[in-house]
This record gives sequence, structure tokens and C-alpha cells, in this order.
Amino acid sequence: MIRVRVYQSLAAETPDEALTFLSEALRLGQPEGFIRTFVDEGRLLKPLLRIALAQGVTSEYTAKLLNVIEAEERQRRSRSGEGTTSSLLSEREVEILRLVANGLTNRQIADRLFISLGTAKRHVHNIFEKLDAGDRLHAVNRARELKLL
Repeated sequence: MIRVRVYQSLAAETPDEALTFLSEALRLGQPEGFIRTFVDEGRLLKPLLRIALAQGVTSEYTAKLLNVIEAEERQRRSRSGEGTTSSLLSEREVEILRLVANGLTNRQIADRLFISLGTAKRHVHNIFEKLDAGDRLHAVNRARELKLL
């Protein structure tokens, strides 16, 4: 019955109707501690849960569900690499990208980091590929867009 009410809340024609169905689902689910039934529909259900919370519908339980949904969203973003340098660029590539952003040439990067010119070129090339950039300026701008710099 809880799952049915959750789906009815998602398919409801009006916000009031949706909240009525969701409120019933929350009241039924709270005593048994149902989590997955709500969290599995998290992305779609989150706005309704926020309204339910604002209106005081099973406040602690609703807040817990929202916390679980948001935690799972953070985990998904982390696993997919959104907003993390480690999954897109290595630490060394980020270090080199910072030097590129400061206007250093491949030779200057190699000298500063005590690596060969060929290694510096390889890192810069890999950065271009990972950022889908054709030149240094585009790579730096792309990195800034992705909040890597």
C-alpha cells in the first residue's frame, strides 16, 4: 500500500492531491521504518518530501528520508567523478595544469618539476585529451568551468 501511495503522489494531478497521497504513505511507512520505498524514487519524490517536511508531516521521518536521498545523490556524483579532480585528472596533471594556467611553457614545466621535456609534453597532451581541449587556453578555461582550478 505504501508503494502505491508513493506512485499515486507522483502521478497526482494537483500538488494538494500529491501531498495527500504522500502524507498517507509517510504515515504508513514510519512505524515500520520503510526507507527504500521512498528513497528509490528519490529524485522525483524529493520536492514533495520537502513540502511535506515544511508542513510538518512526520517531520523526523521525512527529514531522515531526505537526508538518505541527498547522501545517495552525493555518492552517485562522487562515483561518477562530478566535481572531483581525482577521477578526471591525476594530482600530477592538476599540478601541471596550474603551471600551464600560469603561462609556463613545456620546457619551464619540465625544469620546475624536474621531469623530462617529453614527460611534460605527455602530461599536457593527456590533459588536453581529458578536458577535450585543443590548446592551452581552452584547457585552462575548461578546467575552470569544471572547477578543477
